[in-house]
Amino acid sequence: MPAKSDSAEAVVLSFVNEQNRPLNSQNVADALQKYNLKKAAVQKALDILADSRQISFKEYGKQKIYLARQDQFKIPNNQELDQMKNENNKLQEEINSQKKAISEIEAEIRALQSNLTMEEIWSKQAKLQAEVCEMEEKLGKLRDGVVLVKPEDKKLIEEAFCEKMNQWRKRKRIFKDLWDAITENSPKNMKEFKEELGLEYDEDVGVCLQSYAELVNGNKKRRRAD
Repeated sequence: MPAKSDSAEAVVLSFVNEQNRPLNSQNVADALQKYNLKKAAVQKALDILADSRQISFKEYGKQKIYLARQDQFKIPNNQELDQMKNENNKLQEEINSQKKAISEIEAEIRALQSNLTMEEIWSKQAKLQAEVCEMEEKLGKLRDGVVLVKPEDKKLIEEAFCEKMNQWRKRKRIFKDLWDAITENSPKNMKEFKEELGLEYDEDVGVCLQSYAELVNGNKKRRRAD
């Protein structure tokens, strides 16, 4: 007698047929927890279905393995299998095409999101216009011969700069004398020894004393030319 559609046997039979693979009672009970079926009820349903030959079973020691009856399923022939394979390939191509289209749309969305909004554009434009006005004002003063830096302030800055340059030059000379004395008879590789001590030359950090000295010399030449 076929199981009623709302009975435990019907739920278990539907699951076993849908899975169409070897199952034990624990597998079925775990999968059907959402129907509030206890393991005892599942086991009873499986036994009833097996006794009525609605499902197949085999015993392995104390354990029973249940399987959907295979005679209820239509087994495709080679031609049908080839057709199914071709259809599967076509579906896979459509999936890949859809994935590519989705990726392109997502990339376009990211590009649009990276653009400024109209509010941000107006704000940036206002800021740039303010900067332009400020620079034009300074340029106008320079064209009118307005002195932006007082001569006495400029002199103090130049003197302080020259003093720092002299200190820099002096310390470089002191370091060189000490370094030459320390490493004169040293068997170590100088580059590795320097790295070991954590020393850095001006050149290591992209600084050149001569380039700063030329600023002072260039300024003196301009004053003489004036």
